[in-house]
Amino acid sequence: MDRPRFLADEMLGTLARWLRMMGYDTEYGRGLLDRELLELASVEDRVLLTRDRQLAERAGSRALLITSVVLDEQLEQVVSAFGLEADNPMTRCTVCNAELEAAGADAVAGRVPERVLELRDEFFVCPRCGKIYWKGTHWDRIERTMERLRAHSR
Repeated sequence: MDRPRFLADEMLGTLARWLRMMGYDTEYGRGLLDRELLELASVEDRVLLTRDRQLAERAGSRALLITSVVLDEQLEQVVSAFGLEADNPMTRCTVCNAELEAAGADAVAGRVPERVLELRDEFFVCPRCGKIYWKGTHWDRIERTMERLRAHSR
């Protein structure tokens, strides 16, 4: 089965970032009108994630109405609804959704703090916006959230 692709409306930017962290292709429809969201979801075969009941009704089976304002509950709802697995982390840029490329320390030297270069040798670079990622101290929190989501999806 193909991995679902998502389009998060303007109210769900943080959810979009987390789905990207999990490795899911998730566009963020910031600033788009309802009709533009509906068209984009249709043209790009994406599931529209929205907190807007009327918009969800207009999108029909192409939408999931997100019922909570709490991020953890939003993630659990999407994971449950689509049987998602947090099995492909660090593959998408959390800023622009492009696929990340692996890079060594030499490729990012001068673009990350020296201390990071001393501690890490694995990096991920976004070819579109240039953002650089590495598994730093924040990774433990991300991994705990991912593990909780894995347990929830079983």
